Amino acid sequence: MKNIIKYRSSTAAVLIIFGCIFFFAECVNNQTDQKVNNAVAATFSDYAGDASCANCHKDIYESHIKTAHFHTSEIATANSIKGSFAAKKNKFVFNTGGVMVMEHRADSFFQTAYVNGVLKKSESFDIVMGSGKKGQSYLSWIHNNRLVQLPMTYFTDSAQWCTSPGYPDQIAAFNRPITSRCLECHTTYVEKISEPDKDPELFDKSKMILGVGCEKCHGPAAKHVAFQTQNPSVTTAKYIINPSKFTRQQSLDMCAVCHGGRLQKSKPSFSFVAGENLADYFTIDTAKSGFSYVDVHGNQLGLLAASKCFKMSKTLTCVTCHNSHNNEQGQEAVFSQRCQTCHNNSHAGAVTCKMTAELGDNIRDKCVSCHMPLQKSLAISVLLQGHTTLTQASMHTHLITVYPEETQKVLNFIKHK
Repeated sequence: MKNIIKYRSSTAAVLIIFGCIFFFAECVNNQTDQKVNNAVAATFSDYAGDASCANCHKDIYESHIKTAHFHTSEIATANSIKGSFAAKKNKFVFNTGGVMVMEHRADSFFQTAYVNGVLKKSESFDIVMGSGKKGQSYLSWIHNNRLVQLPMTYFTDSAQWCTSPGYPDQIAAFNRPITSRCLECHTTYVEKISEPDKDPELFDKSKMILGVGCEKCHGPAAKHVAFQTQNPSVTTAKYIINPSKFTRQQSLDMCAVCHGGRLQKSKPSFSFVAGENLADYFTIDTAKSGFSYVDVHGNQLGLLAASKCFKMSKTLTCVTCHNSHNNEQGQEAVFSQRCQTCHNNSHAGAVTCKMTAELGDNIRDKCVSCHMPLQKSLAISVLLQGHTTLTQASMHTHLITVYPEETQKVLNFIKHK
């Protein structure tokens, strides 16, 4: 595990929810052509790591290491694992009587299954998946180069251990393989060492860049770093991608690779580089219409694209509202202010909030609560201790529209403050 590289000097990335963008002021490429030629897929040696970015982009780096993107995967340690290993807080009892115990032994952590007090299986926490905003799942290396998801997840809303999404709720299973497509959205780069189309997939532990870092959106940067180091007086950046110069579709594709739903890859994972045409690397599902089938988790772009705001705009993208260099989680007022850059009286044709006259400026911080409310995600369904039905995580929908019941809740809250 010591060889796994977690580049904590990160500076850009994807949350979107969203994609890496335009604040590399010192490295702005004066050319407007941001076409990407990725005829030869990048390898581990093509990546520089976020630490090298921090040398010139210190402020962005220090901001980005606080984001969910940066922490979407990292080495499992006492600091990165959110769940408790304390007595009485480290167990999950299945309805069938089996027990999962989260154990801390020396410097390592394990999920261990017991049946009638007899140890049946124990696997180590090796990689944390998820920033912990909604929860965390955990990966374990088995047979040296295989990764599996462990059966227990930490659910933040309830501050307790629970079954991992999709795992059986009656027994402790340790058999869900992690694929390169999983890792493509939770890491910057992982090198696969098994043959194409051969399962299970195998990965090189020493050639991993955990977290979603600068190079996820700016492209492999080893050549860029080498050139700028040797030519410090050159202010026009070389060998790096500047997403601020992307077309609308390029920007959307950059985010959609992880926030565009269940894409079916047509080329190997990690082949796609920001700036390229997503359809050249994935089969886009166009068979389904409407948005009722879209879960709030995983396909934010699908919901956004169904929104009137998106359809009426020629420029709106994910990064219009999301600055992926900063941790803006929970800052409803910040996002609401971005809504008002278009929805204000000075913007031609803009629709402004009809409740402003009645409630005054208090409503101006509640755009998201009214028009992008929290909704349950069926994709993140877990079984909590003592429950017989699944519990879903709540996430802000990206279908921007009028939700009368949610609006009434907000109005009642403001009126009775």
